Amino acid sequence: MRQTNGTRKSSGEKIVKDIKRATRKHYSSEEKIRIVLDGLRGEDSIAELCRREGISQGIYYKWSKDFMEAGKKRLAGDTARAANTDE
Repeated sequence: MRQTNGTRKSSGEKIVKDIKRATRKHYSSEEKIRIVLDGLRGEDSIAELCRREGISQGIYYKWSKDFMEAGKKRLAGDTARAANTDE
């Protein structure tokens, strides 16, 4: 009987995880940049911005760090162009 309860619990947990994964919002790069820039403007607190956007503060700070790191690399010329142009 314990195995049945354990099996039900694990399959129930799997169903919940699948639902959470399916209903999780996926943000585009443009949305992430907009949110990070809104935070950098400082018009609202980070907590208020995160509540409004429906994200955790940890996610905001991760995006902010990634944004800054990408900017530093780009400014240092550490990025190869994706396509050759006449620029």
